Amino acid sequence: MANTAEGGLIPVASYARTSQDAPQRDARGVRHQHRINERTAREHGCVVVATYTDNARNATKDDRERPGFDHLLADLHRGHAFAAGPLHGVVAVADDRLYRRPEDFIRFTAALTSAPGRVYVDRDGLRNPYSKAGLLQGADSLQGAVAEGETRSRRVQDWHWSRAMDGLPHSGPRPFGWQEDRRTLHPVESELVRKAIEDRIGGGSMGRVAREWNASGVTGTRGGRPNPQTVTQIITAPRVCGFRANRGELLIDPATEKPLVGAWEAIVTPERWAELCSTFSAGSLYMHRGPLSPRLTDRKSSPKYLLTGFLRCGVCDQPMGGSKSSRSRKSPYNYVCAAGRGCGRCAISGPLVEEAVERLLSPVDGQGRVRLPEPMRLRWQSGEMGFEEKRKVIASVFTHLVIASGRKGCGAWDHSRVVPVWKWADRIGGADPAA
Repeated sequence: MANTAEGGLIPVASYARTSQDAPQRDARGVRHQHRINERTAREHGCVVVATYTDNARNATKDDRERPGFDHLLADLHRGHAFAAGPLHGVVAVADDRLYRRPEDFIRFTAALTSAPGRVYVDRDGLRNPYSKAGLLQGADSLQGAVAEGETRSRRVQDWHWSRAMDGLPHSGPRPFGWQEDRRTLHPVESELVRKAIEDRIGGGSMGRVAREWNASGVTGTRGGRPNPQTVTQIITAPRVCGFRANRGELLIDPATEKPLVGAWEAIVTPERWAELCSTFSAGSLYMHRGPLSPRLTDRKSSPKYLLTGFLRCGVCDQPMGGSKSSRSRKSPYNYVCAAGRGCGRCAISGPLVEEAVERLLSPVDGQGRVRLPEPMRLRWQSGEMGFEEKRKVIASVFTHLVIASGRKGCGAWDHSRVVPVWKWADRIGGADPAA
């Protein structure tokens, strides 16, 4: 049983989150959740001593910050809230308020169970987060939240595709070069775009265009300062010649079998836009924002090896990259510190370091700094967990991993060379090797 506060009640933290705060923008949704949490806590022998709130914060996308959630996890690792005293549990109206992604489920479970005797409370009652049944219940909730998020995502994608097929403008912030109606050309910005296109076709650089725009005080529609990448995105967007695109692909009019023309004024002709695009290298052209997004060239930039971007050389502290190796069947690829960018004096077997990471996430004795929930561990080890999901799990646990230099002539695998730097190093304790 959890430790109790004065009066025999278990002190818990109340967490509330909403994805949107509209139309009133008065935080009514999170206030409503906290009120329900207080009632739920009383009904199950608990008392709310601290509240944590993320208003209008999406929990599905991995690039969205949730300061309230991060603060809650930090206090759980410490074991108390600074002003409210000890915390022995968490109450929320539903699991999906806390997590909608596997990495957030791992972080929350690790923080909640970082000390013994804690509880999780929702409207169904007390849950033991240390038991197999409790973990399975949390994993089931996660699976439901992921499925619901995918369903909503498909609906939104279908809605945007239908608007695009009608030739309607994008529904987001107004594009640079057009008025607020997204149809009429902006007299100043459209001329800047047209001149930049002509300059590029004539052999000019995007760096020079960006410097000219900055010198003239030009800012983007969100207030940002232009740089070569944003200028390239602006002038190579299909909208500049009137074409409509959706999710990285030009839409084709089924009647004419030609690119679909949108209901807005074009800045240049399609021929001029195609000539502009031919001046850029593969992968540089804009179709829609975001990493790993499809390009006109159908090329994607994505990691090939599991730990790309996570490893640092223990000699010079530079990033280490993966490369193929034909010298060993046991190690068909290695992670190396490249000479020139780094010292070139450190390398490690790819399978070795990935096995070491798996040991850190699923320690054999169960006494490690972090342990994956059992359903997630089984999915990882059985091969059911995909490449990208594994990378997200790793990113949620480690800041990076330092690779110490190996001993010359030592043929045995030495897992202690892999030294983790935990995301919560100040709360978890010292970083230990994966021995």
